[in-house]
Amino acid sequence: MPSAQQIVALIKSHVRGDEERFYSLVLQLAAEEAKRGHAVVAEQLRELLEQAKSPRPRVVYSHGPVPVPSVRSDLATILSVHYPKTLLSNMVLDDDLKTRLSRIVHEQRQRGRLKSHGLNARRKLLLTGPPGTGKTMTASALAGELDLPLFSVLLHGILTKFMGEAAAKLRLIFDAMIEMRGVYLFDEIDALGAKRDSDNDVGEARRILNSFLQFLEQDHSDAIIVATTNHESLLDRALFRRFQAILKYQLPSAALTIEALQMRLQSFDVSDVDWQTTAIEARGLSHADIMAAAEDAARNAILDRGPKILDSDLHGAIAARRNQSHVDSNG
Repeated sequence: MPSAQQIVALIKSHVRGDEERFYSLVLQLAAEEAKRGHAVVAEQLRELLEQAKSPRPRVVYSHGPVPVPSVRSDLATILSVHYPKTLLSNMVLDDDLKTRLSRIVHEQRQRGRLKSHGLNARRKLLLTGPPGTGKTMTASALAGELDLPLFSVLLHGILTKFMGEAAAKLRLIFDAMIEMRGVYLFDEIDALGAKRDSDNDVGEARRILNSFLQFLEQDHSDAIIVATTNHESLLDRALFRRFQAILKYQLPSAALTIEALQMRLQSFDVSDVDWQTTAIEARGLSHADIMAAAEDAARNAILDRGPKILDSDLHGAIAARRNQSHVDSNG
């Protein structure tokens, strides 16, 4: 065990910012522990020293609810960060999904209370469903509800032509989760989590997936991890076991379509709109397409006559969005 003088010297060097003295004292302690036959402790001290010497994200305190890290250069190509203002109340969701998300937010707000009873708030979430159904927006809403930064993982920065670097970049991200609590969004996780037995599988892809699974399994930070996929069937089954909640998103029902349109057009005169007919016209469109069609209709109305929406405005905008979605899916 270190002497009282050694402990005092360590603390003094840390308080004074004398890094060289601090490192020297830690090395001395490691050497003494090794002589005593405490090889494990000695190795732990050496590893901690190496971690202390490595560059860490600089924390910049802002007027936000929590400090925002200034992302260092080796993270800048794989992480982006911002504070969303979105809330769950801004989203149009079915009752079951809204209840489950509200419960997750409540658990996070009461995570200290849960820990006092040996329980953990759920924080590893997998969102599945068609494009445009609100999965990415959910990550923003969780960050907004909890006053946390949203860290978006830039998968194209991980999966470069130098694929051997992918595991190292993933480690940087999971290390960042320990440094800074936030919502970490892995959008379109298929690129990392595709089945290991797929026909186009290669050894490097398996290694990336195995690394991702390992990091997920070993992560015990306070960060919230949100992964999304449009293609649930493509994911390796082992991935599902690493998440604490799997939330399924669907194309909006007629009732949700009407609710979304009315929410977006609440500042317009919609007294002449036949909502049921409009919902039928919009059947099969995603939430994102419906909201975009509402905005298109509003723009057209303002330019043509003023803030009064007609059926023809909405139906024309919906048809245009449907055609655009068809082109995108086939292009």
